[in-house]
Amino acid sequence: MDKLIITGGTQLSGELRISGAKNAALPVLAATLLCEEPVSIGNIPHLHDITTTMQLLGQMGIQLTIDEKMNIEVDSSTITKYEAPYDLVKTMRASILVLGPLLSRFGEANVSLPGGCAIGTRPVDIHIESLIKMGADIKVEAGYIHAKAGRLKGCKLVLEKVTVTGTENLLMAAVLAEGVTVIENAAKEPEVSDLALFLNKMGAKITGIDTDVLTIEGVSKLDAKNIHYDILPDRIETGTYLVAGAITRGKVKLKNTRPDTLDAVLDKLREAGATITTGDDWIELDMYGKRPKAVNIRTAPYPAFPTDMQAQFTAMNSIAEGVGIITETVFENRFMHVQEMQRMGADIQLESNTAICKGSEQLTGAPVMATDLRASASLVLAGLVAKGETLVDRIYHIDRGYDHIEEKLAQLGGTIKRIPK
Repeated sequence: MDKLIITGGTQLSGELRISGAKNAALPVLAATLLCEEPVSIGNIPHLHDITTTMQLLGQMGIQLTIDEKMNIEVDSSTITKYEAPYDLVKTMRASILVLGPLLSRFGEANVSLPGGCAIGTRPVDIHIESLIKMGADIKVEAGYIHAKAGRLKGCKLVLEKVTVTGTENLLMAAVLAEGVTVIENAAKEPEVSDLALFLNKMGAKITGIDTDVLTIEGVSKLDAKNIHYDILPDRIETGTYLVAGAITRGKVKLKNTRPDTLDAVLDKLREAGATITTGDDWIELDMYGKRPKAVNIRTAPYPAFPTDMQAQFTAMNSIAEGVGIITETVFENRFMHVQEMQRMGADIQLESNTAICKGSEQLTGAPVMATDLRASASLVLAGLVAKGETLVDRIYHIDRGYDHIEEKLAQLGGTIKRIPK
């Protein structure tokens, strides 16, 4: 499998264009199942998870057309199967997002259970229990969710815990349901809002967007005639490249992004000593010549500090001035990057769900192994400041969520190259 080789010690500087958000593109692609006409979607990132989702839709008989700018037209009128098989779902948990729209529009869905994940369990009980409340008949047998329904019925759903995919699945299911559905304790992530805005553009009636109470008035059908929708920029990719600039004591400007989705991250970068300047669709970070200061972080659902940025800040804290304490509250097993950073000389102690990072003057390049998407990004960041060469293995994880990361870092002056398998 491919590897990345990084030679550390270069201050990053320059400008980058941020890609569309993977975590918005995946539910929007699933939502095209709700529409009888072809739908055009733009600003799609070039990622493995996007390819897997397109494969999944293609296996259902859906026609997809891609142009040279990665605009995708999806025509679900040709669908022949209502199934998400294990061989695809096992590689990408977001495949569960087809459950709600398939059941809502076609009254039938057979979706493989996604199973566990390296960073922790993410059960789908909330999805299933809520769909049953809406009138679905669901059985879980032999690792599959077998769901059937007439027209789903709107009702009040109080989610036991904040769940992004759960909110998105139920939002899509409710759009074509009879009557009004209210989702309380809904996730407020920008990607959830992007999905709701996309659905509204096609004729859905969703209010409460950006809040934890979503109200959906069911409609009989959606209309996508002459509709094109651009996915919002990726806030996690943005945050990762901002940390890359900070950790290397550089200066970077990121374009085609959304500063308003990154308040918690930008606040922590300022606390670390960076000068942050923003416009409507750009962010500039200046840490030129300054060693970052260690910061304390506690992850929580949006708008608090995102769990998907925890590993990157752990990397920054590993070379920062002082001691930083990072507490992970979202996933129970999301510090697997720490052991690999320790191989590079990082002074990090783990106590339950907390990492205590004492900043080292210098990390040393070493062979390291990625365990999940954001962990792999953090190891790349550590490699950028380590003395000598760092070899990052199992980078198929990083290709799931970062669009050509080695090319973008090289564009900023980083010494990084991919070694094909």
